[in-house]
Amino acid sequence: MRDFRFDLIALPSLPAGMKLHVATCGDSSKPILVLLHGFPEFWAAWADVMPLLATDFHVIAPDLRGFNLSAKPTTLKDYRAAAVAADVLALIDHFGHEKAFVAAHDWGGAIAWKLAISDHRRIEALAICNAPHPYLFAKALMGNEAQQKASAYMNWLRKPGAEDALLADECALTEKFFLGVAGQAKRPPIWWTELRRAQYKAAWMQPGAMLGGVNYYRAAPWYPGQTEQPLDPHGFMVTCPSLVIWGEDDQALLPLLLDGLDELVPDLRVERLSRASHWLLHEHPVLIAQMLRDFFVDHANE
Repeated sequence: MRDFRFDLIALPSLPAGMKLHVATCGDSSKPILVLLHGFPEFWAAWADVMPLLATDFHVIAPDLRGFNLSAKPTTLKDYRAAAVAADVLALIDHFGHEKAFVAAHDWGGAIAWKLAISDHRRIEALAICNAPHPYLFAKALMGNEAQQKASAYMNWLRKPGAEDALLADECALTEKFFLGVAGQAKRPPIWWTELRRAQYKAAWMQPGAMLGGVNYYRAAPWYPGQTEQPLDPHGFMVTCPSLVIWGEDDQALLPLLLDGLDELVPDLRVERLSRASHWLLHEHPVLIAQMLRDFFVDHANE
């Protein structure tokens, strides 16, 4: 695939003998930019964006633990945000950097928010694509009826056997994630080409990969309809420069999740895309790459 380099990397954050699969492009002497994918994706969620950023950055896109060709630990605690974030920090160390630029989508965004909250000194600047801040998401899952309804699929994914259902009939149910709300769209989106379809299906059908993906939901501390818990917003502050890009046609993560974000992220820029869905990386790769480049280059020159 287009000038990408691939490697399997042993990291101290992973159980012994396990490795992270990583795609890279660009000059290794440039600042490092780590791109994190979501569910049910793999590193190639960023494949159309990466080459457009490679002039200015050494671009690194891992398969997160549990996905595609990366290590697949077997216990739920290994899929908590802190454990996955440790992989990202170890990856930054592996490439010889103290700090990195980070951009992330969906579950990758949850990991990136965790990094920005707990390890902000390692983050030069942060960009998030359709991934809610954890405090706002938790509050919405506990108390907002519209978001609870939109996120109801999370409770299904937490149930035993969900991974088997997602793999059945050559991943027919999983594919519906890409075809609209509950698979109701009349035709596949234009970006869902036969090549991309084959690549995704190959990633989903890697041994243990679907289980690894749903384990993120099973390990998550918050889910729709759970009893409301007190949360201190001061424990969720993000101080690094942050860009949030939001496709407003997202049917799973509603735009209301942006309300109040500026109180938790003081150095914040928000870009709302009115004709973009949850899958904005595939729908608008050139626009996303330009937004990321402009934002990160500005902060690289500070």
